[in-house]
Amino acid sequence: MRAAKSYVLMTQSQTQKDDRKDFLATGTSRSAIIINGALAAIYFFAILFFFKRGDMTMFWILIAGEVFHLWQLFTYLYTVWDTRYMPHFDPTCEPAVDIFVTVCGEPVEIVEQTVRAIKGLDYSSFRVYILNDGYVANKPGWQDIESMAARLGVDCITRKAPGGAKAGNINNGLRLTASPLVAVFDADHVPHRDFLKKTVGYFGDPKMGFVQSPQFYKNHAKNAVTAGAWEQQALFFGAICMGKNRLNAATMCGTNMVIRRSALEEVGGICEESIAEDFVTGMFIHQRGWKSCYVPEVLAEGLAPEDFLSYTKQQFRWARGSLDVLFRYNFLFKRGLSGAQKIQYLSSVSYFLSGFVVLMNAAIPLVFFFFGVTPLQISTMLLAAIFLPYIFLTIYVLQSSTNYSYSFRSLAFSMAGFNIHISAMLAGIMGKKSSFSVTSKKQLSGNFANLVMPHFGYVTLCLVGLAVAITRDGLSASVMSNAAWAILNASVFGQYAAAAMPERAIKAAPSFSRTSRKETARSAVTS
Repeated sequence: MRAAKSYVLMTQSQTQKDDRKDFLATGTSRSAIIINGALAAIYFFAILFFFKRGDMTMFWILIAGEVFHLWQLFTYLYTVWDTRYMPHFDPTCEPAVDIFVTVCGEPVEIVEQTVRAIKGLDYSSFRVYILNDGYVANKPGWQDIESMAARLGVDCITRKAPGGAKAGNINNGLRLTASPLVAVFDADHVPHRDFLKKTVGYFGDPKMGFVQSPQFYKNHAKNAVTAGAWEQQALFFGAICMGKNRLNAATMCGTNMVIRRSALEEVGGICEESIAEDFVTGMFIHQRGWKSCYVPEVLAEGLAPEDFLSYTKQQFRWARGSLDVLFRYNFLFKRGLSGAQKIQYLSSVSYFLSGFVVLMNAAIPLVFFFFGVTPLQISTMLLAAIFLPYIFLTIYVLQSSTNYSYSFRSLAFSMAGFNIHISAMLAGIMGKKSSFSVTSKKQLSGNFANLVMPHFGYVTLCLVGLAVAITRDGLSASVMSNAAWAILNASVFGQYAAAAMPERAIKAAPSFSRTSRKETARSAVTS
């Protein structure tokens, strides 16, 4: 019994170790990347020039979607072409560091865990500051944060004048401190003991502006929402961020990062005009000619949103703030960024433009079901002969570049968030101001089905539409091919919508990632 218990603990520890490393073990063959790009181009030009067109409106909707897909694929292939490059690291570089913990109403016990970990960092010279925004945000318990800081022997800066949300809080801290480097942690992100040892050495380069490390969610296995939030993040913090290093285009992500104070001062501090203050500030720093670095190692661990409402608010904030780069700052026509950096920022922003594309693609089979209209008039087998090699190789490149950690759930959360992205895009176009909100660190209870009504509506329309199409055309090739696309879309939307259900949030849905397969196998062995 004791041996079995030891084995369970050992395998659980190994699983956690894998969770923190698997998504960073990237790499795929360059020949596969080249062939993938070639097949994508062949497929696109085939449907554009060589196949007979059906309804012209539907045809150009299809082409518009395919242009967007080509852009996403080619920028991804360009990014992951080389994920091994790292800037020079100088282990003798150890300047003083001010460490900011941004707090705005988070539970004291969560903040205390983070502060205690920071106090234990293995580094020669640093000072800890809790930046307490609880008072200006009218959050209960802000005095408890001050008491906890006094008890732990760290400084607490409580703002009394509001403005700028998290960015204003950090800028206030900058005015009251002086060390050449500033590390920033959200209240729930607990750093490993070697965080500064693994990041500060890159500032041996006098042009290094900021160093970013991954945002890892230690509670990712708690339920379907946390699992989806993390698996969606893993692709970004894995192959994509690692590929950005060679292009000097690392993304500033707001926590688990170290910034050179002089770089921040040169751009006027953290940007207070956007709710994605980190992303925009990173771009400003790049525009000024500073370098950046992404460290592909989990050096701090935080909390994912644990309920669907908190997740939705977080995704909207990220989408709305990132789109500011496009709608407000118009970076493509400003000096300072290299061509590669502009491509990377546009690629990051364009992800949040995908909502309309997902909606258009999902509508194509519905239009056929109800009206019998198609964008192309070709045999299903001929289209499949061109499409299937392209799509299967795309899946292979995606999986191999992420160490097979990309799951169906991450696909579902990325695609099915189309309504969030559309809302954020419309808010950006209309110039509607959106306020900054801190993601809840505790699971909110309730039924959030109202947030996924479009997804339930789509599944219903698919069922009704399929019955209409079969009645009209029988089980024709067109009916079957459109039914296949509708089923795929409904499956994607269904997994996403299920996470909003109150009982569903108790336990995570199965994932198809390598780590989950390992966990399943280990559970079978130990039972």
